[in-house]
Amino acid sequence: MFKKRDRNEVRQIRHARVRKKVSGTPEMPRLCVYRSNSAIYAQIIDDTKGITLAQASSMDPALREQLSDMNKTGASKAVGKLVGERALKAGIDRVVFDRSGYVYTGRVASLADGAREAGLKF
Repeated sequence: MFKKRDRNEVRQIRHARVRKKVSGTPEMPRLCVYRSNSAIYAQIIDDTKGITLAQASSMDPALREQLSDMNKTGASKAVGKLVGERALKAGIDRVVFDRSGYVYTGRVASLADGAREAGLKF
């Protein structure tokens, strides 16, 4: 009998398929996005060394008070700007965008726009 997969399982399959091709290098690290129901997280990863070079989230104390009056999409844009600023401080200006299997719309697209506004190129 046919068993329907839940959305997250399908997303994880999509993510694994993309991760076969997308990898972060020291010259061009990977900007990885994770979206939960209440928060959004972004980190810049060098996959060759397996280290996180910069990160930001909507749970970050630097953003917490700012985000109280924003909606989730606005908060995502602020997180994108913050991760972009932190990346530029770390000397990173070009990244590979890894949307982790999420559809490129709404909060994911807003985070990407915020990172581009901060000066990241992808």
